[in-house]
Amino acid sequence: MSSYNGADIIFPHLGIVIPKIRDHVTVFGFDIMFYGIVIGLGFIIGMLIVAADAKRRGQDPDDYWDMFIYGIIAAVIGARLYYVAFSWDNYKNDPVQILNIRGGGLAIYGGIIGGALAIIIYCKIKKKNFLEMLDSVVLGLWFGQALGRWGNFFNCEAFGEYTDTLLAMRMKESLVNPSAITEKMKLHMITDAGINYIQVHPTFLYESLWNLASLGIGLWYGRKVQKFKGEIFYLYLALYGIGRTWIEGLRTDSLYIAGTGLRVSQCLSALLAVFGITMILVKRIQLKKAGETQKAIE
Repeated sequence: MSSYNGADIIFPHLGIVIPKIRDHVTVFGFDIMFYGIVIGLGFIIGMLIVAADAKRRGQDPDDYWDMFIYGIIAAVIGARLYYVAFSWDNYKNDPVQILNIRGGGLAIYGGIIGGALAIIIYCKIKKKNFLEMLDSVVLGLWFGQALGRWGNFFNCEAFGEYTDTLLAMRMKESLVNPSAITEKMKLHMITDAGINYIQVHPTFLYESLWNLASLGIGLWYGRKVQKFKGEIFYLYLALYGIGRTWIEGLRTDSLYIAGTGLRVSQCLSALLAVFGITMILVKRIQLKKAGETQKAIE
């Protein structure tokens, strides 16, 4: 007798059983992917957080809504180009597929880079302080990433290697891209009522929880600890970089730097974490010295 009754996804140590997982909903004969819905909600709710924080800081939320429109377009383009650049073998024989975003293939770092470029241009044209605006923007980005990672859950992708820890997740082998199944997963394959399951790290969940916790820290930091413009942005780079460096090392679908065994996102995350921490320390030391100099003058 089956203990799962053919369920698609199970968290065995938490007692959670998900009978059926779908990656889209059909409206008037048109398939709308849950991945897109989740990302869209992340953008909208994230912007509400940004607007509220901008108002708290005494800024005009409308400036952020205007920037939001350009940022979304640039982020999507950047996310796609980043993914294609490090997966060129999949597109070089059929370049038209680069435009097929519905087929999957968006990289968060590409989205961040694209969005950041749009913000830089916007701030330059509107004569706004780039770092000051980023302090609010990254709060929405944290939430958007936390929610957006659940799109990976609906697509049964972006998971890690085999594990038997508390949060271990089992998925039907038939739901997963075969290229993401490792030898270790096959070795620990679980069969229930004739159905094969792989058991893995739910890295989408790890990153979602990490980003939510980071958002909480960022909101508190901005109200109680922040000393200079751009500090929340640097805090974002530090916290997201630390978390992603660890989580990326667990995944089995990472993009690699050509000709090396180095994971692109893991290397970039580590660099951003070091940069963010360094900038916070340097800026605070400068402020402290400036304060001491002012006292000496007085």
